[in-house]
Amino acid sequence: MNLPNKLTVSRIILSPIFMICLLYDNLLSRYVAFLLFVIASLTDLYDGYLARKTGVITSFGKLMDPLADKLLVSMALISFLALGLWYIVGWMVVVIVAREFLITGFRTVAAYRGLVIPSSGAAKWKTAFQMVLIILTLLHILIVMTRERYGTPLFIVGEKNFEPFLFLLLVVTMVQSLSTGLYYLLANREFLKRVLR
Repeated sequence: MNLPNKLTVSRIILSPIFMICLLYDNLLSRYVAFLLFVIASLTDLYDGYLARKTGVITSFGKLMDPLADKLLVSMALISFLALGLWYIVGWMVVVIVAREFLITGFRTVAAYRGLVIPSSGAAKWKTAFQMVLIILTLLHILIVMTRERYGTPLFIVGEKNFEPFLFLLLVVTMVQSLSTGLYYLLANREFLKRVLR
C-alpha cells in the first residue's frame, strides 16, 4: 500500500462523505462538501503524478484509480439530481454514469487480458468537462444559498443566465462522454468480440 494507492483509497472514502455533506441542507455542510470535492480531485492529480514519477505503478492502482474517479463524479451528479436542480437532467446523468462504469469495466477486463487501452485526448477533455461542470454547479449552489441566507450580493453572474449555461455544459459533457465511449468500443471492437464470445 504505497502513497499513490493510499491517496486512491482516501478518494474512495471521501466520496460518500462528500455526498452526505452535499445532501444535508445546511450551508456549512455544503461548503465542506465543496472543499472535500476539491481535495478529492487534487488527490486524483497527485496520485497519478506520484505513481509516474516514482515508477510505482501497481495492479491495484490500475484497477482502483479510475474506479475512484468514476465513483466521485457519479456521486456528485446523482447528488445534484437528488437536490432537484432543473438544469441537471436525469437521463443525461444516466448516460454519463453508465458510460463511465461500462468503459472502466471494459478497460479493466482488457488490462487483465494484457491489453492496455490508454486514455485518449478526447477522454481527457471529457474528464475536464465533468470536473468543471461539477465545480461550477457546487459554486452556484453555494452562491445562491449564501445569498438567500444572508442577503449578501455575492454572485458571479445572474442566476437566470448561469443555470442555462450549466445545462449547456451538461449537454456538452454528455455528448463528449458518449462519443468517447463509442470511440473506445469501436477502436477495440475485435478485442470486445473475443471477450463476448
